[in-house]
Amino acid sequence: MQYLANYNVTSNDDLQPIGATAVYPLPLYSLKYKSPSALPASAKVAIPNDAINQARGLLVLQSAGLVTLKNGGSAFSGTSDIETKKVDVVTLDASQTAGALQAGSVAVAIVNNNYATSAKLDKAAAIFKDDPASSSAAPYVNVFVARAGDKDNPTYLKLAALYHDASVEQGVQQSNGGTAVFRQVSASDLQGLLKTVQDQAVAAGK
Repeated sequence: MQYLANYNVTSNDDLQPIGATAVYPLPLYSLKYKSPSALPASAKVAIPNDAINQARGLLVLQSAGLVTLKNGGSAFSGTSDIETKKVDVVTLDASQTAGALQAGSVAVAIVNNNYATSAKLDKAAAIFKDDPASSSAAPYVNVFVARAGDKDNPTYLKLAALYHDASVEQGVQQSNGGTAVFRQVSASDLQGLLKTVQDQAVAAGK
């Protein structure tokens, strides 16, 4: 959803979500420390440098008690919004955070699910993660999208609904290490959420 909002605002388009799929947790990994509270002062933390994953990563760090963000943070927060910190935040390409952790150049790292799988990071090394079922994770749900004129197309809506067939969900979990949290949200509710996130994007100057 976050990518869609950003695309619509920056491209002056009006694509609309017609079905929700799943949200995946965004974990904080460490190969040395067992909890965020165990991190020493000024430990280096790698987070993705792209705007969307950076904001979510910062929200994870805030939930873990490692930083505080201006006005509580949002889906458009950046490193300039850090008001207080117990760690030193380093921004890297999302594909490089796992490697930085494994090389020992950072103490902990935010690693997206696909890169964690590729790097063969043990799920037990995740010392914190956001709650993909929470309201704050709602903007990060993956969605089916259609042109605005097709948002009520019954065939498209049926196709989107098929994602939640039990056999499909089982296949999704098998291919993602059981990390998916499925979200069933009506098209109208998704479209309302999209408008909210787009308004936030405009206010943030995206």
